Amino acid sequence: MSRGALICLTVVCTCLGAVSAAHAQEVTLRALSAFPEGTFFSRNFERFIEKINKEGKGVLQIRYVGGPKAIPTMEAGNALRTGVVDIANIASAFYVSLVPEVDAQKLARIPTAEQRRNGAFEMLNRLHNEKINAWYLARQHGNIAFHLYLTKPIKSADLSGLKLRVTPVYREFFGALGATTVTTAPGEVYTALERGVVEGYGWPSVGIFDLAWNERTKYRVDPAFYAVDVAVLVNLTKWKSLNPQQQKLLSDAALWLEGLDQENEALVAAEKERQVQTGIRVIRLEGAEAKRYVDTAYQVGWDSVARSSPANAPKLRALLDPQ
Repeated sequence: MSRGALICLTVVCTCLGAVSAAHAQEVTLRALSAFPEGTFFSRNFERFIEKINKEGKGVLQIRYVGGPKAIPTMEAGNALRTGVVDIANIASAFYVSLVPEVDAQKLARIPTAEQRRNGAFEMLNRLHNEKINAWYLARQHGNIAFHLYLTKPIKSADLSGLKLRVTPVYREFFGALGATTVTTAPGEVYTALERGVVEGYGWPSVGIFDLAWNERTKYRVDPAFYAVDVAVLVNLTKWKSLNPQQQKLLSDAALWLEGLDQENEALVAAEKERQVQTGIRVIRLEGAEAKRYVDTAYQVGWDSVARSSPANAPKLRALLDPQ
């Protein structure tokens, strides 16, 4: 073989090797949402996946396995912890048994950007590392609050005699006001309302139309309480295996995802108007009853965090709810 041919062959082999190496470096993550695909609390995560797959070609891709049909909602936290999936879109209520301190996020009265600046995000990430083998990548929808929705009216903050569907987010709050609480997965709520097993439920300001719960709902109670907390978590073992470029791609997209929360103000206003237009009446607690309702929510919430994590609760309260 001539010297020129040998040089050409060497160049070709080098180029092919570089291409192969580039493809070998691309990593695919398996992603799960704890909410049904296409519903409100999955949609921004699905936009996040699209962004990663567009910008991360040759570097990082995400394969979306879907929602609760793939892995049931209440099993999503363990699936993430054990590496069955690599990345999860999940409300803290669905894995609070694994990381009790995450319950404090619903009580946060500062925005996510401030949590990143004041050390709250760093502390929560460390707790996720230790307790659920997860990297706390993003927190979504912190500017959306919760409401009580009912099939029968109330006149005060007294919920005695009502059977209410709950998650860990507001179970103790509703119980403190006298309600009997029933825990179910979101997919079971419609049937529970239809059969009279429950007479109401807690849920954010948005999302009831996605699940058709509006068909069985007659009232929304104001004022709102707490803050929505939907996290994006990455399995920590997988996170550590990623190279700096892949980690940066995810971290930059996480900030973009959190920025989508600015869209929520208009979405919440539109959703509330739609509720009224479809016949859901607003019960607005006033004065002392409204104060009792909201004060009970936050006092019960912080008491619960303090019981489950006495060492960390005061630190989290100082960071998340500096009232």
